[in-house]
Amino acid sequence: MNLQALSLHHAISLPSLNPNNSTTLGFRLPSHRGFKVTSVMSPQHTWTQTWKTDVLRLIDETEESLFKTGKFGRFGGVFVPETLITCLNMLLSEFSFCLNDPHFQGELATALRDYVGRETPLYFAQRLTDHYKNSRGEGPEIYLKREDLNHGGAHKINNAIAQAMLAKRMGRRSIVAATGAGQHGVATAAACAKLDMECTIIMGDVDVARQSHNVRLMKLLGAQVKSIKGSFKDATSEAIREWVGDLERKYYLAGTAVGPHPCPAMVREFQSVIGKETRKQAMEKWGGKPDVLVACVGSGSNALGLFHEFVRDEDVRLIGVEAAGTNIDGGTHSATLAKGEIGVYHGAMTYLLQDDDGQIVGPHSVGVGLEYPGVSPELSFLRDIGRAEIHTATDEEALDAYALLCRLEGICPALEASHALAHLGKLCSTLPSGTKVVVNCSGRGDKDIETVFKHQQQKSGGELTTFL
Repeated sequence: MNLQALSLHHAISLPSLNPNNSTTLGFRLPSHRGFKVTSVMSPQHTWTQTWKTDVLRLIDETEESLFKTGKFGRFGGVFVPETLITCLNMLLSEFSFCLNDPHFQGELATALRDYVGRETPLYFAQRLTDHYKNSRGEGPEIYLKREDLNHGGAHKINNAIAQAMLAKRMGRRSIVAATGAGQHGVATAAACAKLDMECTIIMGDVDVARQSHNVRLMKLLGAQVKSIKGSFKDATSEAIREWVGDLERKYYLAGTAVGPHPCPAMVREFQSVIGKETRKQAMEKWGGKPDVLVACVGSGSNALGLFHEFVRDEDVRLIGVEAAGTNIDGGTHSATLAKGEIGVYHGAMTYLLQDDDGQIVGPHSVGVGLEYPGVSPELSFLRDIGRAEIHTATDEEALDAYALLCRLEGICPALEASHALAHLGKLCSTLPSGTKVVVNCSGRGDKDIETVFKHQQQKSGGELTTFL
């Protein structure tokens, strides 16, 4: 990829994008090293040292300027080839119109209710609550936002159906999407079947092997599933290339809150129904707001879906839990916000997992949907200004949390969501009794049963009876 110009504060233009380039779409210097930012802040913008009283001001300023700048503080932007600028501007215009169009909003509300199955319950997990009480019987109250009960088994359908409707309004007939764990692929395939649109889902061969259940389901829903060498990050790059190759007919349906503006804002907006329902349901159940919100963080769609409604409520803690994998200090993890550095990848500036030369470091997590080397620019912003807390959970902790929720509540969570559940073991002992904690159970774990079962078998020395 030939890079001619680069600005840290404005979008860049590239003369061409080589569809045969086998590398990911992180923008490279002529030496093919990644673009790595060590310091881009001027003295008057020390985001990481912002006083607490300034947090709301920064959030408000960012929201006011977002549709003009495409940035969340210093993060985000539009770092793309010139060939994509017009297409992204058209998308931004259509998205902005749909946000205020009663007809589109009415159709979307109907689809979310009658097709997706919203609203999803805010479920009081009594036995899980009791499990984390101290010896005096004190502890927080734990609620689960049951996104696993959506059609397709995950939060992904909220965004997929909305974007597919938007794409059809724009006259696009063919949808292309990338998926890792397969939940976004299933959601996109289902939305395309409903709206009579062509659908191509691209997956890395590593994920195809691990998520065969979802691959079969996507094909039954009428999607063409294209396998390429690599994992989710490679599939994302390939999906973008396919889109660039036919901008007039195809639509790239982003499932994650990453990429060039307006993709992060669009995914967040369509997922924010999660938090809006949570506020309403909390008021109905106990007459107030949650005290703590907990969500797993891969690239950020489910976390922002829960957080966005409460981001200005400073008395509500926002806790994101990343994947510590098997060795957070040795590189086998997906903890981008905890361990990453700033760079440009897939069209936006954000935190990335990269080496000293700026090369992307392959992520790892037992929760396949968390395996992405970048993260939402908005979450990067919220982390930097101190609004969102970032913690991590290991593969083993997530596997154990999955089994625990199965045994105590009869609920089978996705391994991605299990990272958020795993953090309860560290969090609950620090909270006053009666604190209301909401965990986003962002997906159903049918796809992960074999992985968890093997883990339990190994822990019990080959005896399955302890798990069964």
